[in-house]
Amino acid sequence: MAGDTLTFSLLALSSLIIIVNPLAATLTFVSLTSGMEESTRLRVASESCRYALIILVVFALLGGIILQLFGITIEAFRIGGGILLFLIGMEMVYARTSRAKLTATEKYESREAEDISMTPLAIPMIAGPGAITTTIVLMNEAVGSYFEAGIVLASILVSILLTFVMMSRSDIIVAKVGQKEFRAVNRLMGMMLIAIAVQFVIAGLLSAFPVLVG
Repeated sequence: MAGDTLTFSLLALSSLIIIVNPLAATLTFVSLTSGMEESTRLRVASESCRYALIILVVFALLGGIILQLFGITIEAFRIGGGILLFLIGMEMVYARTSRAKLTATEKYESREAEDISMTPLAIPMIAGPGAITTTIVLMNEAVGSYFEAGIVLASILVSILLTFVMMSRSDIIVAKVGQKEFRAVNRLMGMMLIAIAVQFVIAGLLSAFPVLVG
């Protein structure tokens, strides 16, 4: 039992950190706030992370109910979410920012926007479709266990806090991490995300078609 809890904890924390991708969010934050004063940049970082936290917590608590309202089974959502995470992971392996997180149009339009905290930083950059999908799937895995549900919520909090810390220290990070280092880290995280995505799909298929177990 303790081993299963530890495995679930590692899965929840690693998958959320990988899909939120604090490093990529920080580099995007730097490019979008390059002309702002330091106090304004800190405010944007704080607000975007707060919005992202609220979004993920809401979907963690209400995601299952939303799926039921639309008649979507968790198996179908797990398979579809796994495919989405797989595609995001492939983009990371190829060292590209996934279109599920931020499109070129959104990045261009945000340069002229008065407030970029909600869009595009909070959503879809930090709390994008991949993060929302991962949150709902993990919370479904924790059904019946308040402790595991707490682990998912704690993993969300850790991921967002890590993102905020990196954003608030973005000048130091950018000075230390170049594009070459970012691509290397991104590829490694992409490979891990692909493995997690495949596991989601396998679990969804086995749950939807029990005959496959035999």
